[in-house]
Amino acid sequence: MTTLSVTGHMDLTDETVPLVRDALRALVAQHRGEQLVGVSCIARGSDTLFAEAVLEAGGSLVVVIPSEDYRERKVKPDHAPVFDRLVAAAGEVLVMSHATADRAAYESANAVLLERGERLVAVWNGQPPGAKGGGTADVVVAAREAGMPVDVVWPEGAARCR
Repeated sequence: MTTLSVTGHMDLTDETVPLVRDALRALVAQHRGEQLVGVSCIARGSDTLFAEAVLEAGGSLVVVIPSEDYRERKVKPDHAPVFDRLVAAAGEVLVMSHATADRAAYESANAVLLERGERLVAVWNGQPPGAKGGGTADVVVAAREAGMPVDVVWPEGAARCR
């Protein structure tokens, strides 16, 4: 069994989405034939693209929801159908014990990603961590400090919205 966790940017440009989707499909395909488990917070962008690639490859999905109010407060109406579909498809759904989606909730969710995964898939542009914490770069740093292998996915031409 192989367990991959994901962290990644939410704010991918429209042109970047198919690039990242294809790169994630290729990465996940390397584990075809193994009992694949993907661990994701299924946020818009990278997390969702990874979860879809895992399911398409026949793997199982573990969804980590940062807080009790995450769906109602943070999931935008245009992302809600995909979010709900992925929750329904998950073999396991973990809801962190935080009432509200805040930095502590995201850090708890990120800790679960690192605890549950054997490898971290990071859809990451390589920029260092920001001041607010809990972001993609922070998870990559924590994974590397823990000795966890990190597969960085950032295809040529990829960009974030600005």
